Amino acid sequence: MALHFNGSQHCPQGQGPAEFDHSPLARVLAQPFLLGLFLPIQSGAWSPSQLPRGTDWHFDYNRRLTQQAEALGLDLVFGLAQWNAKGGHGGSIRYREDSLDPFVTTAALAAVTERILLISTIHVLYGPWHPLHLAKFGATLDSITGGRFGVNVVTGNLESHARMFGTAQVEHDTRYRMADEFVRMLKAYWASDENLDLAGEFWRSEQAYVTPRPAFGRPLLVNATGSPAGVEFAARHSDLVFITSPAGAEIEAALQALPAHTGAIHAAAAGHGRRVRTLINPMVICKPTDGEAREYHDAIVAAQDRVAVDNFFASSQARDSLAFKGHQRDQKAVGGNIQLVGSPNTIVEQLLRLRQAGCDGVQLAFYDFEPDLAYFGEAVLPLLKQAGLRR
Repeated sequence: MALHFNGSQHCPQGQGPAEFDHSPLARVLAQPFLLGLFLPIQSGAWSPSQLPRGTDWHFDYNRRLTQQAEALGLDLVFGLAQWNAKGGHGGSIRYREDSLDPFVTTAALAAVTERILLISTIHVLYGPWHPLHLAKFGATLDSITGGRFGVNVVTGNLESHARMFGTAQVEHDTRYRMADEFVRMLKAYWASDENLDLAGEFWRSEQAYVTPRPAFGRPLLVNATGSPAGVEFAARHSDLVFITSPAGAEIEAALQALPAHTGAIHAAAAGHGRRVRTLINPMVICKPTDGEAREYHDAIVAAQDRVAVDNFFASSQARDSLAFKGHQRDQKAVGGNIQLVGSPNTIVEQLLRLRQAGCDGVQLAFYDFEPDLAYFGEAVLPLLKQAGLRR
């Protein structure tokens, strides 16, 4: 079969996993509110603070976290992909100098989990990636996991990262045009039971055939976005969309800005006859009382590595991504797209308000991951069930 396509031509896509009643994604989407865990596979995790904690970027720690999340009934896990130079974002903690690759980490987690969805973040425009590579690798992990594998498609938004791969930074909207072609080719490989000749603007392929065929049409597709081009990409392709608050990390400001943002994403998907779910990443700081939670928050901020925070904030502002433009320097000391601080009842109230603001779920982060996740499971999850956010 030969296919020649550009931005206006159709490329066969097949069914998505949400369209299969018994797929792992369909099971997850039956939840009123999705819960994921944002794995700390980078040193310093989400907070460039020196307050003592046990959070660790190595695989064994993240394996334990993933199994802990699965035991609590959380729906998915994934981590970021980054290409920092030696020293990371600097400071005495050398923030994020060390990190695991999320694609390889996901593959390893496939062997030690049974139910939870596993998402690999991949810069599809860096290095030697061809859509056929990812189609084959993704189909293999789909087979190993029984349909629990997904791809978080990212295009890269920092010039220094592109230079690591010996290329110039591609203009923002052009990156999404390239990613659109990349994913349409992925979908064609996964949908076809014949050899394919594909010819696009950026990639070509002759007599390509991918096995094993995905169990539920194709793997799960995710992207993170805050721009019009990224929203259009999500509307065409993604099952889950990872969003940030346009107004920064402070919860009240975020709640004012999010309805218009999430509404635009849902409307764009509906314009393509599709439905997407939006996930936002809160840093959850929860203690038995609001006062204790605020003390914990303030201790994290007080112990910040100021050089690392300054450099990390400067890096976020240097990117051509629109997602974090509303975030302030001091919010980087704690981390998270938004910050939820309070008692279990306060956290549940804030999650309910996020749901009302159009968020379909959250990708949780914590400062001291193992004990903080355990407390979330003990104190917050039962209240979420009582509130109708979880089953």
